[in-house]
Amino acid sequence: MTMVQAMHFNRPTTGQLAVATLAMAAVVLASNILVQFAINDWLTWGAFTYPVAYLVSDLVNRRFGPGMARRVAWVGFAVAVAVSLLLAPARIAAASGLAFIASQLLDIRVFDKLRQGLWWRAPLVATVIAAVLDSIVFWGIAFAGTDGPWITWALGDLGVKLGVGVLMLLPFRLLIGRQAALRTSASGH
Repeated sequence: MTMVQAMHFNRPTTGQLAVATLAMAAVVLASNILVQFAINDWLTWGAFTYPVAYLVSDLVNRRFGPGMARRVAWVGFAVAVAVSLLLAPARIAAASGLAFIASQLLDIRVFDKLRQGLWWRAPLVATVIAAVLDSIVFWGIAFAGTDGPWITWALGDLGVKLGVGVLMLLPFRLLIGRQAALRTSASGH
C-alpha cells in the first residue's frame, strides 16, 4: 500500500467539486482567449492566467487526493475544450486541450509524490515541471509553422508561467492554512 493509499482524503461536497471544476474550466477558457493577444514579441496575456490552473489542481490534490484532482482536471478539460472550440480557433483549442491534460496529469502525479515534504515543495516542483511540458506541447501545436514570433512568445510565456507559479505559492499556503483551520473548528478541537 502506498502512502497515498494509506492517507484518508475527505470527499468533496457537490458544491466544492462544482467550484473546483468551474474554476479549472474558467482558467483554461480565459487562457485560450488571452493567448491570442500578444503584449509584445515575448509575451501573450494567457501566460498570466494559466498558472492558476495548477493552483486549483494542487489545492484539490492536497485536500481531496490525486483521484479527485484527476477528476477535476478531466471535467475541466472537457468543459474548457468544448467552450474553447466556440470561442478560439480549433488549432488553439486542440493544442490547449492536449497540453492542459498532459501537464495537469503530470502536475497531479508529481505533487502527489512530493506531498509529504515541506508545504511549498510539492506545488512548486509540480508546477515548474508541468509548465515546461505545457509550454512545449501547446506552443508546438498551436503556432508552429505560423507567422509571428511564436518561439519568443513560448519562451516569454514560460518565464511568466514560472514566475506566476511561484507567486501562487502565497494563495496556496493561505488556502491550505484556512482549510486546516476550518477542519479543526468543525471537529471541535
